[in-house]
Amino acid sequence: MTQADLVIRNGMIYDGSGSAPYQADISMADGKICAIGGDIPTGKEELCAKGKIVTPGFVDVHTHYDAQVTWSNRINPSSWNGVTTVMVGNCGVGFAPCKPHQRDKLVELMEGVEDIPEVVLTEGLPWNWETFGEYLDALDGKSFDLDVVTQVPHAAIRVYVMGDRGVAREDATAEDRAEMARLAAEGVRAGALGFSTSRTINHRTVAGAFTPTLGAAEQELVEIASAVGETGMGWLQVISDFDDPVEEMGTLRHMAEASNRPMTITVLQRDNRPELWRETMADIAEANAAGQKIVGQVLTRPTGVMLGFEISLNPFMGCETWERLSALPHAEKVAELRKPETKAQILLELTDEHLMMHRPIKWERIFPLGDPPDYEPAPEKSAAAVAERECRRPADVVYDWLLENDGKNILYRPQSNYSYGNLDTVKDMMEHPNSLVGLGDGGAHMGVLTDASAFTYMLTHWTRDRSRGEKVALPWAIKRLTRDNAEAIGLMDRGLLEVGKKADVNVIDYQNLQICPPEVLYDLPAGGKRMVQRTKGFEATIVAGQVVYRHGEETGALPGRLVRGAQA
Repeated sequence: MTQADLVIRNGMIYDGSGSAPYQADISMADGKICAIGGDIPTGKEELCAKGKIVTPGFVDVHTHYDAQVTWSNRINPSSWNGVTTVMVGNCGVGFAPCKPHQRDKLVELMEGVEDIPEVVLTEGLPWNWETFGEYLDALDGKSFDLDVVTQVPHAAIRVYVMGDRGVAREDATAEDRAEMARLAAEGVRAGALGFSTSRTINHRTVAGAFTPTLGAAEQELVEIASAVGETGMGWLQVISDFDDPVEEMGTLRHMAEASNRPMTITVLQRDNRPELWRETMADIAEANAAGQKIVGQVLTRPTGVMLGFEISLNPFMGCETWERLSALPHAEKVAELRKPETKAQILLELTDEHLMMHRPIKWERIFPLGDPPDYEPAPEKSAAAVAERECRRPADVVYDWLLENDGKNILYRPQSNYSYGNLDTVKDMMEHPNSLVGLGDGGAHMGVLTDASAFTYMLTHWTRDRSRGEKVALPWAIKRLTRDNAEAIGLMDRGLLEVGKKADVNVIDYQNLQICPPEVLYDLPAGGKRMVQRTKGFEATIVAGQVVYRHGEETGALPGRLVRGAQA
């Protein structure tokens, strides 16, 4: 027998099926798992996993690394969280297809929708493509620390076909619709694993313009979906507000019916309609009963924003004194902010009218994030509660919190999925039979959130640390992050620890697994900054049988590649 490239010894195997764990060795050769059990011969490389758990690599179906994959081989922070496959091109935004004179439009859209600075995109994107197929060809020549799969973004093809009319959200003509449908199908045939679109008012350019796909007519969506369906490949990814649930679900079901392909819909709990998500999931269940494969995609914690003096948002934005100081280098800015007279002036400028006009703030929903970060904070930890106990203004409390750690302290403002002040609703979402776990948004919103760590959070919080409600079983949680997501997008070659499957594996020190607090790096093109979170406890992350991270450190191996199309 050929000697195995790598053997993992004495680990507790959680194979991704949801079954009970068992202790065994795993050997890998030529990028695949070649044996699981005992009496496995010595490999070229050996890895001791005694006292550790061994899982399939995680599959993240909702990221926005569309730009990062063009300039970087390291797709972090996802790769720091045990993720070995990411899907890009979500929410209808991306950079292909794109005519040269339209590049600024897609950059402006991505800057606004996904909070990636314009200068970073302008400096970093090589633009060595025009068509979607050429974009894939450009990625084909690169190597990564994980595998990358793509989707065809609706906004890009709408702008490509309709130009300024598409940006202005005019109705598509019959010729426009036919060409968009052709391009979507062409992209899937070239290797994309789906088509994505956005129907939410939250997706806007920096100038405030809505995303080009908002309000696209049902006929446009159905014709594109039908063309994707004719390929027999890929899924449809949708985000919508569901302000009119009956009409919207009708449109989405018509898309699913026309395509005969799976569909995934973002599902969140909104504060103004905290039970609407249940109606959406009930509609999804009804669609599945009728033979349409639709799943709600959910996050493992609240969607929320981070607040800080070094990042994009804080409650004092718009105050004249803050705006005057905000462009200073961080150390100088903090030195000014520490002056009692500066604080007094900013708090004076922070009137209730100002808060409503510039940055609506709920003091009862602002919390210290802490170390390790607490994403299910109790009400008594909020700025409002602390201020009441200390007979202070909430703004005074928050200002002092933000000055901690040399002005780099980061606070947490949960938004969706936290209407009742706990994560019981999220548990209901995750356990729904028609849901998938995703929405980490890696590569996007880099100045306001860092939810790529939500996959690690599934293991730390939900299976081990939760104290404010019920937990979930570890085998089930691992299945949600691996097999379920892989199979949903047609990657049948991964997501399970099974002989013949792709050798994407995590070795995890489960008892010591931890998410670190967010930190700010200035490592993007043009010196752009981003907020990231590191982790502790991933002993090894293995892609195609090669260790890419050991104890959180890069090994230099880059076996990850672009994956074109479904995998048997």
